Amino acid sequence: MKAVIETGGKQYLVSEGDSIYVEKLDCEKGKTYTFDKVVIAGSKVGTPYVKGASVEAKVEKHGKQKKIVIFKYRPKKSSHKKQGHRQPYTKLVITKINA
Repeated sequence: MKAVIETGGKQYLVSEGDSIYVEKLDCEKGKTYTFDKVVIAGSKVGTPYVKGASVEAKVEKHGKQKKIVIFKYRPKKSSHKKQGHRQPYTKLVITKINA
């Protein structure tokens, strides 16, 4: 069974056994996290969410993505600014889909 869940302002198509990277969640490593914002579960489509549906996932790890470099430059002004950013993430393994 497949489901579409919503978290962090994004939607993810998942099935049991999948591992996904999402925006950082406030949950400890090894714990179970339950998504109740399920847009599609199997053949059921929600308006906007499917009532009574949930997706359970196990938190595998937390981390930071690779660094991206933001370089702002203004020609002929002797003005430049270099900045870096690493986005935090949570890696999840989908364990169960309740439709």
